[in-house]
Amino acid sequence: MDPRSEVLLRQAELFTGRVLLAGLPADDLLGELPDSLGWSWHAGEQATLAARFPGRSHFGTCPPLEVFTAAVLFLPKSRELTEYLLQALAARLPGAPLYLVGEKRAGVERAAKQLAAYGQPRKLDSARHCQLWQISVEQAPAAPDLESLAQRYELQLSDGPLKVVTLPGVFSHGRLDLGTALLLDHLDDLPAGSLLDFGCGAGVIGAVLKRRYPHSTVNMLDVDAFALASSRLTLAANGLDAQLIAGDGIHAAPKDLAAIISNPPFHQGVHTDYQASETLLREATRHLINAGELRLVANSFLKYPPLIEQHLGPCQTLAEGQGFRIYRAKRR
Repeated sequence: MDPRSEVLLRQAELFTGRVLLAGLPADDLLGELPDSLGWSWHAGEQATLAARFPGRSHFGTCPPLEVFTAAVLFLPKSRELTEYLLQALAARLPGAPLYLVGEKRAGVERAAKQLAAYGQPRKLDSARHCQLWQISVEQAPAAPDLESLAQRYELQLSDGPLKVVTLPGVFSHGRLDLGTALLLDHLDDLPAGSLLDFGCGAGVIGAVLKRRYPHSTVNMLDVDAFALASSRLTLAANGLDAQLIAGDGIHAAPKDLAAIISNPPFHQGVHTDYQASETLLREATRHLINAGELRLVANSFLKYPPLIEQHLGPCQTLAEGQGFRIYRAKRR
């Protein structure tokens, strides 16, 4: 059981009835609170919850339409995302309780101050290196318009400007990260056929691929609903189309890909986690056609070339700079 869930269950009498658990972990909490509902924006956790508790967890960027009488927000990493989620929940709970639970090291005490916009925060419990806070929603806000919270910027590329739209909580919100900037300079000569932007984030790589290779099918995969929503907005802003896929890792990708291009993720919440990236390197060959190509950017200190060569083929370093390297390998 996740320690945040354990803290909730120490106060289980507060969570009887129709309680919405927002951002809940994929543990047995829905089983312990049988009248509760889940809301997840993590495709992997949603898949687990849907399999164990059919019909009780909603996936997306907005709260489910079902009526709930209280809500618990499991603290996300991003302050901007926390602000959106609290407003979205408070808008549905006039006069009702809203709870916040999170790890101390994730900044739950700081985040509890964001609750003050809707009521008087009070700490209910502190255990398992986590804290539980509560307010009664005294002044319910209007439901937030997620798209109005987007940040927009424009990239000046060799084939013209590209508009980028990022939503709260999405990687590199409001700016182009250094790794992706380096990768954008090394997307020439990809093989013809279906392409995959793995860990698409705000959709920068996928949009560039579709514009540069208009006759290729471009697939854009991410675990996060807010990232997929951002990618959809970026594509629309540039008049482009691609296939958006919600999935937790490379196993959710199509087969018979001509190339996989990625600035792979290495964070899960506040924790560093290389599992998705390492699984990509191990399993890429299962998704690539013969002579299909993997091209990715990674921090220079990560020892990816041995993994690439073990599971895919000879690894070439195309470029290096700003603490990143571009690797290329073809399926043997």
